[in-house]
Amino acid sequence: MSIHGFDVVVLGAGPAGEVFAGQSAEAGFRVALVEQHLVAGECSYYACMPSKALLYPGEVLDEARRAPGVREAVTGGLDVSAVLERRDEVIHHLDDSSQLAWLRERGIELFRGSGVIAGEREVRVGGDVLVADRAVAIATGSSASIPPIPGLPEAPIWNNRQGTTASTAPESLIILGGGPVGCELAQAWSSLGSEVTIFEPEERVLVHEEPFAGDLVEQALWDRHGVTMVTGTAVESVSTTDSGITVSAGGKEYTAAELMVATGRRPRTDRIGLESIGVDGGAELETDDCYRVKGHDWLFAVGDVNGRAPLTHMGKYQAWVGVRALLGHEPENRAELIGSPRVTFTNPQVAAVGKTLAEAEAEGIDAVAIDADTGSTAGASFLGRGVDGKCRLVVDQATGLVVGATFVGFEVAEWLQAATVAIVGKVSMDELRHAVAPFPTRSEIWLRFSEEWEARR
Repeated sequence: MSIHGFDVVVLGAGPAGEVFAGQSAEAGFRVALVEQHLVAGECSYYACMPSKALLYPGEVLDEARRAPGVREAVTGGLDVSAVLERRDEVIHHLDDSSQLAWLRERGIELFRGSGVIAGEREVRVGGDVLVADRAVAIATGSSASIPPIPGLPEAPIWNNRQGTTASTAPESLIILGGGPVGCELAQAWSSLGSEVTIFEPEERVLVHEEPFAGDLVEQALWDRHGVTMVTGTAVESVSTTDSGITVSAGGKEYTAAELMVATGRRPRTDRIGLESIGVDGGAELETDDCYRVKGHDWLFAVGDVNGRAPLTHMGKYQAWVGVRALLGHEPENRAELIGSPRVTFTNPQVAAVGKTLAEAEAEGIDAVAIDADTGSTAGASFLGRGVDGKCRLVVDQATGLVVGATFVGFEVAEWLQAATVAIVGKVSMDELRHAVAPFPTRSEIWLRFSEEWEARR
């Protein structure tokens, strides 16, 4: 048994763990980073990055076909093998060697294996014992959650890993779950030739966003991609047959070559030794607003493991907050106060930050919705022409401050940062009227918001 001393030990080298380790090293701490699989984590290899690589070619082709003079030059469909080859390049063929240089540059020591907490400030990795003088950070992420459906545990299912790294496009695919992952991969694989069916027990997809967002995405998946939507119906059972995997729901049976489960995530907090310090493993870890685990001021939990905002960019933000707290500077956790930014990269995209109208009203805010058609600007005559979309600001009528924003339309993800700045900076609608958008751009949507706000006063 070899004993190694460090200032900070980080379990998990995904985005949150990378930032916690990197920021700690840049502050002068001696840092150990423990990773049992791939440095850079789930998002880089099995989620955000490969899914966007699968989605982008189809969206470019659709946009080309909407542009007169360009569509005449488009003579065929997507080259599926080329799309998958590019996807493999994006995820570095599941090889993390290119990620290791930044560790060496910062003096971070990497330990390959499963890290187990063996006591206060102590982590064991195989035959090595890592002792942290200052802190241990848990950033082990999350894995796919499998719902308790009869027959599902025995079926050869896909989760997000198989769903983003499959080597061929399946002839047919059933997806359980109409959240962002389910909708994105339904569009991606249907654009590559798969016949796709989504099952969502709620009445619409993307149930955590404004109702119009789910409605527009659902309509587009059906109209443009031929995705069959089965909403408001719970799956009763799953069985494997010679012809594929069969799902029973609402008195009907549906069969496909592959079945993907996209019904949520669970934190990877089991089997990491939390019981040795009196903390229950397997559940989300309760933290304060600087991400210290309750009752253990030396232990941080950042990213999906705390369940507060399970998004890559929020995990990175949490790591920054945690390291600042470790250094004795406790920043106000404003990102979580407003509601984290989030994007579903379908076509139309859904980009949102802060509260929906219903959430604002539930919190007692005298809120009003300021709506605009995404295609109502001159810029929309050129980009995303003809793609349905709707945008909304949720405004506190008492203060004139924006408390939420939702954009639905073609390539609206890049609009989100302006709304995030407006909410975090507490910029009123009256002030926003002076932020003149250039003509002819799609960012003139902010002018539409201002005009609607003024008309209501």
